[in-house]
Amino acid sequence: MKDTSLLLLLSSLFCCSTNAARLTVTPSSSQVFKDERVSLRCEDASDGWTVRRNTSINKRAECGVDWGPPAGSPCTISSMDPVDSGEYWCESPEGSPSNTITITVSEVFLQSPVLPVMERDNVTLTCRTKMANSSSAEFYKDGVSIRTESAGHMTLLHVNRSDEGLYKCRVQGKESPESWLSVSEKLTTTTLLAASLSVLVLVVLVVLVALVVLRRRCIQRKPEAAEVEKGEDVTYSDVKISQSRKKPIKQSRRSQESGPAAVYSEVKTKRDVCYGDTVINTNRRRAEIVPEPDVLYSSLK
Repeated sequence: MKDTSLLLLLSSLFCCSTNAARLTVTPSSSQVFKDERVSLRCEDASDGWTVRRNTSINKRAECGVDWGPPAGSPCTISSMDPVDSGEYWCESPEGSPSNTITITVSEVFLQSPVLPVMERDNVTLTCRTKMANSSSAEFYKDGVSIRTESAGHMTLLHVNRSDEGLYKCRVQGKESPESWLSVSEKLTTTTLLAASLSVLVLVVLVVLVALVVLRRRCIQRKPEAAEVEKGEDVTYSDVKISQSRKKPIKQSRRSQESGPAAVYSEVKTKRDVCYGDTVINTNRRRAEIVPEPDVLYSSLK
């Protein structure tokens, strides 16, 4: 029964996973230049799935109804605009959402590391435009201009925690969206050793706990094994031994002292021991009949 339920659950999960839609964007990028053409499609979806979005001007807006061209597949925007920046996803008729993709539309983008960088590493920030030829770019940190580079990219040498912040660039009077640069502490030999020791201590604790659990289980099983080796318990039933009326044969002194042997019946049980009464009845010898004295009669004259 459990196996059947598990199979049904796995089947339902498999069906749900195979029927779930997935939003794809062409070109495959979350950064889209202004006036660029973008197509959005709900793949692996049944009929009724629609593309929706949340932007600064509308929420849960449906493609072909609230924005974009008339309903169709795929949903294509021929000329993207900064107001089209936002979250996009597919939605079923029942309201189930697919994966979400955040699209940013701009004429200028700042290319920066997405993941945190280590201290004392070199980081390069690049100002990207739709034009192939790079031009002079001005870079900002937390809204303050820090440097102007003619090649369109800036390199930060040996970064530290003070270099964390929001960066953006400006090219020909057009600004890019801000990007957050995160700096992490570089792992030193001491840090690595401490981390290794922590992991080792954790592993040792897990092993000790496992050994304690196994030992407790072994201790719990030993009494059961001892009971099995000890054998089955015996229940004694009532046994009555009656001697024959025949004249008993003379027995040796030892046998007389030991008395008549008891006979036990064996009943196999699991644990309890029940004792019954063993009653030995010995036939008393028939009392000797004392003959009455003879009566003599004499004649009286």
